[in-house]
Amino acid sequence: MVLIFTYFFYCLTGFCDSTPRAIFKQQAPHRGYDISDDRRRMLEDLRPSPRFPLDSSSVRNGTAAPRAQQKGGTRALLEFLRIHPDVRAFGAEPHFFDRFYDKGLEWYRSLMPRTLDGQITMEKTPSYFVTKEAPSRVCTMNCQTKLIVVVRDPVTRAVSDYTQTLSKNPGLPSFQSLALKNATTGLIDTSWSAVRIGLYAKHLESWLQYFPLSQFLFVSGERLVSDPAGEMGRVQDFLGLKRVISDKHFYFNQTKGFPCLKKPEGSSRPRCLGKSKGRPHPDIHSDVLQRLRDFYRPFNQRFYQLSGQDFGWD
Repeated sequence: MVLIFTYFFYCLTGFCDSTPRAIFKQQAPHRGYDISDDRRRMLEDLRPSPRFPLDSSSVRNGTAAPRAQQKGGTRALLEFLRIHPDVRAFGAEPHFFDRFYDKGLEWYRSLMPRTLDGQITMEKTPSYFVTKEAPSRVCTMNCQTKLIVVVRDPVTRAVSDYTQTLSKNPGLPSFQSLALKNATTGLIDTSWSAVRIGLYAKHLESWLQYFPLSQFLFVSGERLVSDPAGEMGRVQDFLGLKRVISDKHFYFNQTKGFPCLKKPEGSSRPRCLGKSKGRPHPDIHSDVLQRLRDFYRPFNQRFYQLSGQDFGWD
């Protein structure tokens, strides 16, 4: 999924010394460091993340917003937003708020691409959404941060997560043996990260301790596939951007099963996400999927209540 895209915006100059618009009534609780030897060494530190914890951030003058959700669509959202002339993106996942927080905010800021006044700088790190310490750390940077969370049906997300891991580890046990504690009782094993990540309500509750709901935008991973221009319109509005990204930028790739970007100016071919996106999922017994749907149902309902949005996963 994902999500949680999350994205967050922070000011690139003066540690967020500009004042963002007040967009909520309640008060969120308010909670540097030498840069590493050189930029090359910093980037070498950005090693691949573990499977858990799992989303992302974007930056604008004075405000910021994380998004999150591994296998939820955060990479697609990032790539789609990069079309916008007022958006600059850091391609790798810096993992600052979960893995490299001790390097300090100056290190994090130094990774970001240079921007002009008024442009947004973005990065995505899905694992922020499920990292216990991330909400307070983001709030310490700026409690006015805007948050974009990309989510998809947690059952589909778990299968997608498993599919990705299986492609790297063909000897992986079956999905059923990992998802169920016991095949007879059908109890779901919540210690498996692919299942645990989909408990969106529990993760969101942690973030809501520091940020009001008005600072979140929840993007549907399913609608990002079926109506990318529509979802991107909502994102652009939320970020205060002019609506530049529209239907003219997309076409549906039947082979991959998701939208791709039409041929950019100066390029010889259209731009699709890499071969790791759109992998065919393994066959999983319908009884196992149903048990997962039944398990997630109360958590989904709670997430709908917290987010104020019904995603229709049931």
